[in-house]
Amino acid sequence: MASRDIRSLDVAMLRTFDALMRERSVSRAAARLFLSQPAVSASLNRLREVFDDPLFRRTGHGVTPTPRALAMAAQVDKLLGELSALVAGDADFDPATSNRVFRIAGSDYPSQRFLPPLAQRLAAAGSALRIVWQPPGAGSLAERLERGELDLAVVARVQMSEALECATLYEDAYVYALRAGHPLVGQPPTLQSFCETPQVFLGYGTSVLDDLIDATLARQGLRRRVQVAVTSFAQIVHLLEHSDHAAVLGSRVAASFGERLRVQPLPFELPRYRALVCWPARTAHDPGLRWLRDQLLEIASLPDASSRSVA
Repeated sequence: MASRDIRSLDVAMLRTFDALMRERSVSRAAARLFLSQPAVSASLNRLREVFDDPLFRRTGHGVTPTPRALAMAAQVDKLLGELSALVAGDADFDPATSNRVFRIAGSDYPSQRFLPPLAQRLAAAGSALRIVWQPPGAGSLAERLERGELDLAVVARVQMSEALECATLYEDAYVYALRAGHPLVGQPPTLQSFCETPQVFLGYGTSVLDDLIDATLARQGLRRRVQVAVTSFAQIVHLLEHSDHAAVLGSRVAASFGERLRVQPLPFELPRYRALVCWPARTAHDPGLRWLRDQLLEIASLPDASSRSVA
């Protein structure tokens, strides 16, 4: 194979590669880069020549990366981040002049908690910056952050992550939640009633909380009746309101639904948890992401205006 000259590669081509990896669509990549579709296609053709690989193959719904492209993605993302940091130096990030797109993974409670004040700040600055908030999904958040599919993740954890850099937004405790009018409201839950009452939980494929609950009960020879897994806290509350199910929730989450729920102490001990904002170590010095993290941490320190009932 002929040796390749680095001079055949430029930053614009790497940005095209990055946009295609993130968007999986030539048209959306073009919109992300503020370029025409022919310009993105031309840049992709040059990339294919440099790397001697198709890199992206067309499908009925856009493009899909080849194994070579998947293998390159983390390196390209890291290189672009380092170039961005090199150009920015110690300069502060100015949201008023930025049109970056930030992708954050988190459940519906932190989106309710953080997005309104963050959006207000962006509007006040006249910023063209865009926030894409999406549910965590079933895959590994650490891997998606490392691949550059996400910029930040807001998660609840009993222990700090070892795979990511994290900062604590707040600490909280778990409670037992039932609908107002549930037959068991007013009766302190026992281990027996807890295990017999059908439960709904937040299921993203792997739930550390639910593993912890099950392990705690198993040590006492008990097993609870887990019945429904959903993807948002709003779904949990809707189900609780229309059934005699129960759920284990963070006390802040339960409080955000106001009088729709009744909370009680759990009949066993669980450690407190932390709401964390997490990011990959390679982006620690990105001025834009540092600004965004600081915004979330500052908002977390303010009174929670989302404690009123969720519609």
